[in-house]
Amino acid sequence: MLRIAIVEDNPKEQKQLQDQLQAYAHSRGETFAFSLFPEAAAFLEPYRAEYDMVFMDIELPGMDGMRAAHRLRELDQQVVLIFVTNMAQFAVNGYEVDALDYIVKPVRYGPLCAKLDRAVTRCKAALEAVTIPQPGGSKRLLLREILYIEVNGHKLTYHTERGVFEGSGTLQEMEDHLQSKGFLRCNKCYLVNQCQVRGLQGSDLFLANGETLQISRLRRKALLEKMAENIGNDVVL
Repeated sequence: MLRIAIVEDNPKEQKQLQDQLQAYAHSRGETFAFSLFPEAAAFLEPYRAEYDMVFMDIELPGMDGMRAAHRLRELDQQVVLIFVTNMAQFAVNGYEVDALDYIVKPVRYGPLCAKLDRAVTRCKAALEAVTIPQPGGSKRLLLREILYIEVNGHKLTYHTERGVFEGSGTLQEMEDHLQSKGFLRCNKCYLVNQCQVRGLQGSDLFLANGETLQISRLRRKALLEKMAENIGNDVVL
């Protein structure tokens, strides 16, 4: 089940969007749970990071949708954000808040389906995980939380947003398993999550947590080509 918030002050347009989202869910065999908000303040105060998708009207009373989106990103970096607007030019700066897309009113079912296919793919990718053996059990790590994987002998170290975890195996095995998920080898020691990359300069790869990894000279060209390919194929979500 995917949890969806609709922030829309017009009751008629709110219901129309919800009905079309429900029709999409039925056609794709998905299940959506809805939370409806008439204004940004009611949605954000207090905010709970429990949604998979947020449909945000831009023209809202009080705090407009773009300001609300900036506040949302301070509270939740992962939720899929889609703007809903009467005028597309208001949504062109959506990259500032990592908006996946925008929908122009009146919402039409055909174009909505194409955008939803991509949104649902992103939501499901965010839930993918690996399980690593631990003393007395195992640990499940969401792929989106992993910054990079480091090899040291026959041990793998998973550097994540929640801390550092040890596992066993080879980096080649993990590369084979995760290369289709946006994980790239930047040198012989590191497998980096492209979703966590925030910049690249020369041989330096800058990560979301402030760390810097080195790119080997022999791998740099292949790394750049694969990063571009991943973005073009929506592998990196």
